[in-house]
Amino acid sequence: MIARIIAELGPWSWWILGMLLLAAELLMPGVFLVWIGLAALATGALSLLLWDFAVWAWQVQALFFAVAAVLFTLAGRRYYGRTDVGSDEPLLNQRGASLIGRTATLAEPIREGRGRIRLDDTFWIVSGPDLAAGTQVRVVASNGRDLTVDEA
Repeated sequence: MIARIIAELGPWSWWILGMLLLAAELLMPGVFLVWIGLAALATGALSLLLWDFAVWAWQVQALFFAVAAVLFTLAGRRYYGRTDVGSDEPLLNQRGASLIGRTATLAEPIREGRGRIRLDDTFWIVSGPDLAAGTQVRVVASNGRDLTVDEA
């Protein structure tokens, strides 16, 4: 049945397959089916030219499609796979790490290694040497939500 449909559609069967794959890419984005769809369209374009030739049997078409799919996928990955673009704010989602080097005044004294500072509009738990409230400190490290400070 499938062979009969492909025989009746001729080279347009590759075009239909390509369009179905491109439509599937729209429904399931991931930028992978687009390369296989483009390979099917390329096979369909070549089939329009070579359909009546005996050398263009279904086995050759399938082989061309497989090779084209691999080549399109590799070319797309090489072209779109470049993600080494630097950010102008590399610590954007690392709030604690972005505070390293800043100075602040202790809001609560550091006793037994724990205290609090206020930076901008947030109070941060800090660890460091015992110091009195009001002492200027510098943030030297960040461990998640806790900061390590030294006297400035």
